[in-house]
Amino acid sequence: MAEFVMPMLGADMSAGTLIAWRKQPGDTVTRGDIIAEVHTDKADIEVEVFTSGIVEKLLAEPGQQVPVGTPLAFIREDGKAPVAAAAPERVPPLEPGRLLISPSAKTLAAELGVDLAVVRGSGPGGRIQRRDVEAAAAAVAERPSPPAPPVAVEGEDRQAGMRRAIAAAMARSKREIPHFYLSEAIDMSAATRWLADENLHRPVQERLLPGVLMLKAVALALHEVPELNAVWQGERVVQSEAVHLGVAIFLRGGGLVAPALHDVDGQSLDELMHGFRDLVSRARAGSLRSSELSDPTITVTSLGERGAESVLPIVFPPQVAIVGLGRLVERPWVSEGQVLACPVVTATLAADHRVTDGHRAGAFLTTLARLLQEPDDL
Repeated sequence: MAEFVMPMLGADMSAGTLIAWRKQPGDTVTRGDIIAEVHTDKADIEVEVFTSGIVEKLLAEPGQQVPVGTPLAFIREDGKAPVAAAAPERVPPLEPGRLLISPSAKTLAAELGVDLAVVRGSGPGGRIQRRDVEAAAAAVAERPSPPAPPVAVEGEDRQAGMRRAIAAAMARSKREIPHFYLSEAIDMSAATRWLADENLHRPVQERLLPGVLMLKAVALALHEVPELNAVWQGERVVQSEAVHLGVAIFLRGGGLVAPALHDVDGQSLDELMHGFRDLVSRARAGSLRSSELSDPTITVTSLGERGAESVLPIVFPPQVAIVGLGRLVERPWVSEGQVLACPVVTATLAADHRVTDGHRAGAFLTTLARLLQEPDDL
């Protein structure tokens, strides 16, 4: 029996409010299906289920605020026995006797005070073993205390609530992460020429934006400096094999979210353009998915055509780096002994000094510049 729990949809989130269930007891679900809608300070999120089976029991009602990590439903995986009818109605812990668990793991959990309802079994059929209990105990010991949920202010609108949530996350980031910054001015002449030629042969709705070239270049540059593509957990860094770029999207009326474009390094520019347009559209319509907010491995923030020439961004915890891109400006540029007027973008990297240093961060920016000057390879 698997649990569907309230996910963490941002470093500043301690609880979410259940808006509606998309599935009911008896419904079949497949990994990736939308099972519920959840409200946070930043957005209303479509939450996906990460196991396949049959919805056995719902444990929360719409309108209920639920802490992160608390079970919301039981999912009966294929071949598993259903939960007994006498199970409590609201957020009950599973009884140890009803779990697939080895006797020694059960004894160890009692000694360490580990709640078996939150332990994921790694044995056959999801059986909980000693190593699973030990891992759960270690995770609890390393996990920082969650921030207190923001206190609601009477009459406060959603934008003000989002601003408070962003402020809390960024204040935490500056307190806990030893930031350092490097920047690089990048000649975009080759990229803009290539883009103009490419778009000349495309219908308007299929034309590529300069930002898509930059996203792909960032993802590929991480292959050479992979320690930037990681998250900080407890007292150690965990590097990600997949490149899930968080994209900072400014919302109409103020505020921002940074959902992920998944596996950016393996996508074509056309796929990225389609995914980027879809992500922006759904972010502004309030229909993001939980996986898009919970698993970015590094974030890119671009100020676009109307922004400043450079930006010094703040790292989104638990990530360890963020790339800031200013607006494209025309500047004098020396090339092969000649002074030319060239389109230039300033790329800034903010990184966690616990994870990397100026030499490696500089290598990332140098690689990013080279890739943007060789657009045929993107």
